[in-house]
Amino acid sequence: MLFTLASFGQEQPLAQKDSSKQKLIALNEVILSGKIKRDPVFSVVFNKYAKKVVQPKNVADLFSDLNGFSLIKRGNYAIDPSFRAAQYEQLNVQYDGGTKAMHACPNRMDPITTHIIPEEISKIEIIKGPYTVRYGPTFGGIVNLVTQKPNLSDQGLNVKVASGYESNGGNIVNLVQLGQTEEKYDVLATFGQRDFGNYKDGDGIEIPSSFRSLDYGFKAGYNFSDNERLQMQWRQSFGRDVLHAGLPMDTEYDNSSIASLDYKKSDVNSTINTLTGKMYYSYVDHLMTNANRPSFMMTEALAAVDATTLGGKFEVEWKSIDGLTFFSGVDAMHVARDGSRTRLVKLMNGTPLPMPMEFTDKVWQDSYITDLGLFTEAIYLLNTSTNLTFGLRYDNVVSDIKNPEDDFADLYDLKKRTEHNVSGTISVKKEISDQFMVQAAYGRGVRSANMIERFINHFNVGQDPFEYIGNPDLKAEVNNQFEIGFIGKAPLTKGFNSFRYEASFYYSLFENYIVGIIDETKTRKFMPMLQPQNPKVFRNLDEAFKTGFELMAQVDFLDDFYLKTELAYVYTENRDLNESLPLTPPLTSRLSFGFEKSKFWANAVLNLVSEAVEIAPSFGEINTDAYQTLDIRFGITPVKNINVGFAALNVFDEAYNNHLNFSFVNQADFGRTPITDPGRNFAVFLQYQL
Repeated sequence: MLFTLASFGQEQPLAQKDSSKQKLIALNEVILSGKIKRDPVFSVVFNKYAKKVVQPKNVADLFSDLNGFSLIKRGNYAIDPSFRAAQYEQLNVQYDGGTKAMHACPNRMDPITTHIIPEEISKIEIIKGPYTVRYGPTFGGIVNLVTQKPNLSDQGLNVKVASGYESNGGNIVNLVQLGQTEEKYDVLATFGQRDFGNYKDGDGIEIPSSFRSLDYGFKAGYNFSDNERLQMQWRQSFGRDVLHAGLPMDTEYDNSSIASLDYKKSDVNSTINTLTGKMYYSYVDHLMTNANRPSFMMTEALAAVDATTLGGKFEVEWKSIDGLTFFSGVDAMHVARDGSRTRLVKLMNGTPLPMPMEFTDKVWQDSYITDLGLFTEAIYLLNTSTNLTFGLRYDNVVSDIKNPEDDFADLYDLKKRTEHNVSGTISVKKEISDQFMVQAAYGRGVRSANMIERFINHFNVGQDPFEYIGNPDLKAEVNNQFEIGFIGKAPLTKGFNSFRYEASFYYSLFENYIVGIIDETKTRKFMPMLQPQNPKVFRNLDEAFKTGFELMAQVDFLDDFYLKTELAYVYTENRDLNESLPLTPPLTSRLSFGFEKSKFWANAVLNLVSEAVEIAPSFGEINTDAYQTLDIRFGITPVKNINVGFAALNVFDEAYNNHLNFSFVNQADFGRTPITDPGRNFAVFLQYQL
């Protein structure tokens, strides 16, 4: 969750105070324009982070209150969002309409959400399925993290200074932002620092989860005219001494650098509305060790890995006839990874070696994946109340492994591989009245296997203790998703300001779904005396599907009060193994009550999570007990420019774990049981903004 009571540079009309002066245009750092006839179906914007008290650990924590989302937790740092049981590369997670930063660690100690500080996020845009083809290959949905920009409606200097504290772990967060906006240019600089300790769960047990990080970012834009703009961004993040309770090693350091350049020109001519372009680069340098783990007495392990991501996009918005607008373009992404693990074996079969033996294991085997995509999407206004969207996309995916281990090369006929993926979508929106709208969509989302699924070689990369072996011959996953939804509001009655509701129902039929399956013809490579003896190999499933729904209803009453309820459920089935697909969350509901005044606000949120009984035993999953937590937040603006926030999280000190949490592994005082979540936690936050 993100708390910033006066968000710096929220999305707003990009115009100067004096309308007679030059007007600034917005870049395509957003994918949702706020125009119902233009935005994709089943899309939503979350931008109320000004009402969050507790500072998040990383950007993934911003999703904890979003209906349909769950968190995959390996500790207090390496947290991934999951939406409708889609996760990792099944979700197209990006910054500012296309920038990517891929992880270097095969255990995802450094997912994309760790490479940017939460305070830089002004809003999150979500498309709930493969219902657009404009933002890269999309399998389960799009998550666009929109970073803050200078307050373009207020020329001059902007300053924000903030500091927060959490009791559970003694966590400290500090932030400084400086911005300058002028008629021709604008700049924004951000610096963030976080120091988190080990937290205690509801039973008072200390969970190894501490970390430190430093981040800074710089954004500058130049306006050539009232319809042409160039913008650059640069940010770096430095993680240190990160403890991962659910992974076999810890992070010594994780250094990332992200650069991007964006260009936009609007009103080009009578046919071309807009030209946009983007280029980006990211590099992640990651070092992990087992120096603080029990296994260090037997084998010292150190792994240095890196990931380079390059990409870009060019798009033209053009018109053919009245009511028909096209978005056509090309995008590309190249991911290359390399690195090795060095092991110093000191014990062999329980016997100390007179001279330790050193081994080097290739982690990524110098591999890469390049995706070049071509797309066209059209919006056709059938009439004043109905619009039709249809799109088609082609992806040319090239992958190769340039330095394979001998045993991996013996398994496959390794050579450069080219895949041809075709995806598409068609959807319709119909405004039945000014108080009721219906949406319906079909999307075919196609995702080629990621680098772990293709090229990992006898490494533990799952929730279970199995070694995993990649498969470079995997077919691309296909998600045929159908969805229908309703958005409405009821007429006002005495004492009630409004009643609003939303509902979405979806069904996905998967082709070639990728999972790790035990291969009894193979044996584990490292520490061969351990169980399980047989590794898992990534394979394609023949039959799998998911279905589910999200519901929301909110009543606003007595001018300042509201009552809101949300419900999300997803059911998955792996028919090949007669079980659920891995990482499927249980039924989750949320009840919120609050009020908002101009100078103060408060809310209470009751989270209700059902027992997880539909599980994937082959993935090492076990039933997870139901739990309930209560969070209370309060904020006040005592004087102009100063905001203070307080929070009490997990008020009743519930001892629980989320079903998607990884299990403790290679920890001195813990068996292989799921990581428990934080117990009661008090927080305070102070912010000054000029």
